[in-house]
Amino acid sequence: MKKGSILFVGLILVSFLTQAQDYAFRVLANKGANQVKSGDTWQPLKTGAKLKIGDELKISENASVGLVHNTGKPMEVKEPKVYKVADLADKVGKGGASVLNKYTDFILSSNSAEAKKQRLSATGAVHRGLEDIKVFLPENQYGEAYNSTVIINWEAAKGGSPYIVTFKNMFDDELLKIETPETNVQVDLNDPKLANQPAVLVEVKSKADNKSKSEQHLIKRPSKERAETIKLEISKSAADLQEETAFNKYLMAGFYEENKLFIDAITCYEQAIKMDPENPTYKEAYEEFLLRNKLKIAK
Repeated sequence: MKKGSILFVGLILVSFLTQAQDYAFRVLANKGANQVKSGDTWQPLKTGAKLKIGDELKISENASVGLVHNTGKPMEVKEPKVYKVADLADKVGKGGASVLNKYTDFILSSNSAEAKKQRLSATGAVHRGLEDIKVFLPENQYGEAYNSTVIINWEAAKGGSPYIVTFKNMFDDELLKIETPETNVQVDLNDPKLANQPAVLVEVKSKADNKSKSEQHLIKRPSKERAETIKLEISKSAADLQEETAFNKYLMAGFYEENKLFIDAITCYEQAIKMDPENPTYKEAYEEFLLRNKLKIAK
């Protein structure tokens, strides 16, 4: 290869690497009055921001920031003090890229201002009719639930609490009934009453008004082949998501949504909010998720 050609290839590689490393972290979750210093000025930190190696990060009291390194590895920062972004990057280590990059990009793009603008201008939203009780579950073709723990939630226009949540088999035989004063319920699909069912039908009624009820929704287990594929994909990022944290649940919600496992995504959002109820990122992202996937109609 001629000397000029080698130099040209070298310049292309340097350019590519510079572009690939133009930031150290992206901000995925932000709670509190946190700030970033780029140059000489402190500015309020925003979700979606890029943090460069020379920047500094200031965490306020009772605050936290969820970061994802340019390799895809996640990090949550909570202790109130000033951090050098370079020091945080050193803590990530020199390991290879994580498959989480794919899902963090999906989360950021799905919750961007442009994505919200497109959603607001979109037409043809799905309406399932005038329901007294609206259950936030997907259409039946997307009714798969990979995990056994499922959180079901709803809102009621009529009736009111307490509510009766009924699970039936495909022959309409009642399997399980749960009464709750809340507008959500957690169920274990491995419950002996449900464990042998490949699919169940769910319906919510108001105990005070039997005429006030929801449509029936399907929750089904994925096929063996599909479950193996999901398991393999999850295993690729398992080392990065070992801790049971709200931030990690948020990242998993993105994974499940992109893989059309909306019920699992809902459960992860609900768990993240329960674990860190003061964090606006999770609540706002959950609301946007419901609207984006037409599980909820904007009012």
